[in-house]
Parts: sequence; C-alpha cells; structure tokens
Amino acid sequence: MTSTHAFWLAGRQATGEDTFDVTSPWDGRLVGTVSVPTDAQVEEAVAAAHAVLDEFAATPAHVRAAALDHVAKRLAERAEEIAQLITAENGKPIKWARGEVGRAVSVFRLAAEEARRFNAGEAQRLDTDAGGQGRLAVTRRFPKGVVLGIAPFNFPLNLCAHKVAPAIAAGAPIVLKPAPATPLSALLLGELLAETDLPAGSWSVLTVPNDRMPALVQDERLPVISFTGSDKVGYAIEGSVPHKHCTLELGGNAAVVVLADWSSDEDLDWAANRIATFSNYQAGQSCISVQRVIADASVHDRLLPRIVAAVEAQNTGDPSDPATDVGPLVSEDAARRVESWVEEAVNAGAKLLTGGKRDGASYAPTVLTDVPAGVALATEEVFGPVLTVQKVNGEAEAFAAVNDSKFGLQAGVFTHDLQTAFRAHRALEVGGVIIGDAPSYRADQMPYGGVKQSGVGREGVRSAMEDYTYERVLVLTGLAL
Repeated sequence: MTSTHAFWLAGRQATGEDTFDVTSPWDGRLVGTVSVPTDAQVEEAVAAAHAVLDEFAATPAHVRAAALDHVAKRLAERAEEIAQLITAENGKPIKWARGEVGRAVSVFRLAAEEARRFNAGEAQRLDTDAGGQGRLAVTRRFPKGVVLGIAPFNFPLNLCAHKVAPAIAAGAPIVLKPAPATPLSALLLGELLAETDLPAGSWSVLTVPNDRMPALVQDERLPVISFTGSDKVGYAIEGSVPHKHCTLELGGNAAVVVLADWSSDEDLDWAANRIATFSNYQAGQSCISVQRVIADASVHDRLLPRIVAAVEAQNTGDPSDPATDVGPLVSEDAARRVESWVEEAVNAGAKLLTGGKRDGASYAPTVLTDVPAGVALATEEVFGPVLTVQKVNGEAEAFAAVNDSKFGLQAGVFTHDLQTAFRAHRALEVGGVIIGDAPSYRADQMPYGGVKQSGVGREGVRSAMEDYTYERVLVLTGLAL
C-alpha cells in the first residue's frame, strides 16, 4: 500500500495532483492521506460509466451476482481490519464498527440474491377486452442510467454498500462519492470491487471535495442521484436538478413512545436500556437514533430515572476499546454545535438531568426534560448523544407529539397491544414504525426511508434496485392465448 491512498477511476487505481489528510476524531492522529481526482479524471470516470451503460445492463445476472458474492466474502474475510479502519477514520466504537461490517456483508449478499431473481419479467394477458385479443404484455425493468451515489460519514462502509450493491445488482453503473471525512472505507470497498470481473467503467470511487459536488450533480450523464445526508443539502440537490430522479435519505429526530400498557418493571427496564443504547450509539450520529422519548403519564415517573441511570451507565472513551459504547463525534465542530444546542435549550428553561459536557470532539450522553418548543433541540436533528423526555396523556396525545415534527423517518412504540400497533402504523407520519423497540432498528433488506423532510424514495436492496430502474412494456401480438 502506498503512503497516499489512490482513488478508483473506472475500475483502476489512479492519483491526482492534490491530496488531503484523514485524521482520527478521537486523538487527531493521521489515519491516511488521500489523492484527489482532477477535473479531467472526474470527466474520464463519468464518460466511462456512460459509455458502458448498455453493456452493463446486458451483463448476465450470474456475472453481477458472482461479483457481489465475492465482495461479501472478502468483506467477511477482512472484517476486523475494516472495522478498525472505520473506527480510526470515523471515531465509531469498535463494537459498532464490527456490526457495520457485518451489515455490509449482508447488503452485498442480499444484492447477489436479488440480482439472480430481479427482472424475471411479468406477463399480463391483454385479451380482457376484445381489442386486446391475441396480445400479451411482458414487463421488465431497465436502468434509468448511471447512478451518482453520495454517501455520508456516519456509516462510511455500509451506506456506501447501500449505493453500490443495488446498482450493480440492477446493472446500473455507479459513480460513488464518499464523505471527505471518511473516504478510506469506500476506497477499500473499491479494492474488493477491483478483484471482480465487472466491466471497467461500471464503477468508480471518486474522492472529490464537497465544493466540487455541484458539477457532478448537474452532469446530464448522471440521471439518477442517491444521496444520504442533511435535509438542507438533499433538497438543494433536488431543487437544482428537478428533471433528475433523486432518492434522498435525509435527517430525522426519531421519537419513541412508551404507552400505558408497557408498565411492568421488566418492561420499563427493557425500554430504558434500549432507549439509552440507541440514543447514544454512533455518538447519536444516526438518522434513526432516539432523540425524543414520549412517555404516557402513567409510566413516566417510573421510566425517567431508569433512562437516566441507563444513559449514565454508557461507557464513554477510546473507540478502539471493545468496552466503549460512546466515542467522539466526527469532529470538534460537530460537538460544539451539539453543545450550543443544549445550552440554548437549558437557557430557555429545559432541565438538564445528566451529561451536558464537551471534551474536544466528545460529548457526554445527555438527558433533558421540559424542553421548550421552538429551540433547535426540539425541532432539528441533533445528530449527537442527546435525549429529551416528555410526558403525555394517552395514545392520541403521544401520536400527535410524534407527528409534531418536520421530519418523519422512523418511530418506536412500546406497546403489547396488537390493535395499538396497527393504529400506530396508520397514524404515525413516518417511513417505518418499530413495535416493542427503539426506532433505530433497520434490517438492510427492508424498505427504508422517510416522509416530510426526511426525504423521498426508499433504500433497502430491492427497493433501491427498483428506484434505479424503470418499467418497460413489451406487447406481443397474434398469440394463441
């Protein structure tokens, strides 16, 4: 391995004229130096992807499936190495980094399975009316074009996998732009893709800075954009290219509801531990980390001290230590922003029950109550290890509180009642409702996405493949049906 990490241009390694450093948010050490593509190299990658579009779409399913299986196998073989790389560049505790690698293995395995069965075609008789006698419609799916995948820093491997694997499975070339803060996991993924027999132009990993993203977004040869990140940037992208197909996986301020029937000591202990874990995992830097707890008045006073105790039991510190639950945020600037939001809420009347302290890029797991409406902590995505708790009276008030947000990604509802679960599914304005657990649960094969300002479209392997393709109908005439 060279001292400077090369990027991947149309399936081969290349270096540009400039470089940037990747540093650990935990201790500031240099993790790697990364080469930056020139404008000419970006043009070469996009042109190669566009040129191979028809060839790649026609690639036999077994070829694409074999490549995806290979990547899954190699990710599993190098799992510990990759997990340590994620921890180094992202600051994610090693136990969560290992889980992320395991999820990426599943994503590529699931994509290989979908590649083998996707697009088998659906036949439909058209002789339901006299004018359709002897006619049969066959519907298949074809790629909309080259995909531009723009990935965030918080899951530097798995969210790249969610862009790349479905594109390959569907036969759509992809140009991947990883987050500048965490590009090394994506470059290692490119190393594994390069071991396959995929057409050279079918994929690139370009480590371009964010200020050069608009040129890629505007390029007409990239008609499909899959973006994961902030709502501000996502909607700016969509607004700048209204004629393109955009899948936007944006922010949230995920709520969990604890209803009156979730009332035994065992119930409340389970809820408190799940809430504490998933408000602080990834240092709260997950779009579906728990930000708001909405507790029925009948259980609130017994639940709140349990939550505080469970949050205070979270181990903070060196992310390379397997015992660490909560590591640093991605940068000191990110931690300062979280600090300022908590201070704003406290100054406006919120009660700080635990936490509220910053040390460099680390922010202590924090719980607040009585947070006033209108402060950033109540209305925006905190993206940090901060949790608010509020008391409500009954199911209707609880569900209204969940919906009192511009975001709608996922929600959790602690209830034992099946009818309540179905009412929650109908009433809550979110993309996913998790019953009996925190809203942070995601299986990589399930449709994943939100409503309102949490985005448009769905990820999840099969859902993304459908998003990257369109239906085309073939009508056969003169058949003896």
